Amino acid sequence: MKIAIVGFAHGHYGAYCTQWAAHPDWDITPTKGWDHDPGRLAKVAENLKLKAVENLDDLLGDSEIDAFLVTAETSMHAEIVEKLAPEKKPIALQKPMALTIAEADRIVKAVEDNNTPFTMLWQMRCDPQNQWMKNFMESGILGQVFQFRRRHNLGMALNPANASLWHFIPELNRDIWADDSAHPIDLMYWLFGMPKSITAEIETLYNPEMTYDNGIAILRYPDKKLIAEVACSFTASAAEFTTEIYAEKGTVVQKYGDAVTSSLPRDENAVGLKYYLTADKKWTNCDTLPSPTSQGVRIGGLAKPMADFFHGKAKPIATVYEGRDSLRIVLASILSSVEGRRVYLDDPQIDKIPLPLKRGLI
Repeated sequence: MKIAIVGFAHGHYGAYCTQWAAHPDWDITPTKGWDHDPGRLAKVAENLKLKAVENLDDLLGDSEIDAFLVTAETSMHAEIVEKLAPEKKPIALQKPMALTIAEADRIVKAVEDNNTPFTMLWQMRCDPQNQWMKNFMESGILGQVFQFRRRHNLGMALNPANASLWHFIPELNRDIWADDSAHPIDLMYWLFGMPKSITAEIETLYNPEMTYDNGIAILRYPDKKLIAEVACSFTASAAEFTTEIYAEKGTVVQKYGDAVTSSLPRDENAVGLKYYLTADKKWTNCDTLPSPTSQGVRIGGLAKPMADFFHGKAKPIATVYEGRDSLRIVLASILSSVEGRRVYLDDPQIDKIPLPLKRGLI
């Protein structure tokens, strides 16, 4: 299967291509690439041995292309999907889905109108440890789950040179909270569904040129009698714990589950995932689920599920509707922080959040 990579802003494409090259039996071969930046296009096309396509329209009607991987800037997602969807070829879209609900609605409409196979790319859904925790909670072994806490860290905002990256430019990507808290927020959505409400505090604590570098969001699930917490720091130099689950009949603890923790040295006998059941009165290590040794390995975990989706062997990793729902939760957290109030997910103000006019403001 031959695919085209549409935009090279999200560097995740590199991890996917590495995995596809290492596993020819998955039958995915990137052959062409497009980017609006001629310099970036030439460089990446040469490195990946792709045919550089200077005009996106030249990919339309191309019988040599079987599917599309879209890794362009977030601000371009809606326009690109609207162009590609009529091809009715599978599309995999890098997170986050869009900058606004209006843009997300455009993507949904394009996919619906053309009945186009579509998936969002959320690596946390494909992480074996996260899948194990989901199955463990759903099995009922833990009884009622009271609190689910997920800490997700990066160190990007500690480097002043990163302020010029597109990830921090409002008109291209809103801010780093919108870009990367989206991962654990989608994890909560995948595990528990749409929350009733959200309360958040998101601040710029270090460099005003890289806004919303730290934040905490509390997601309420009254019907499940559950409180879920997302805590993100993008000024983190080190960390260890990633996930905590506190339940009626036990507790689950995960370490080394994000970029900062997976890349640091760890004890020789370190345990990445373990659980305690009150009936057993002991901790049990999940030794058969080793923790990834780098963020690249974690990102690369999307390559096989994506290949299966492209070939029609698997359902979407996340549907177009789930992509829009996750974006809605992220935008609700921003609205909560800006207005200093609890925001319900059916609040129409979420649909009206504009693009930032400058760094850190909506």
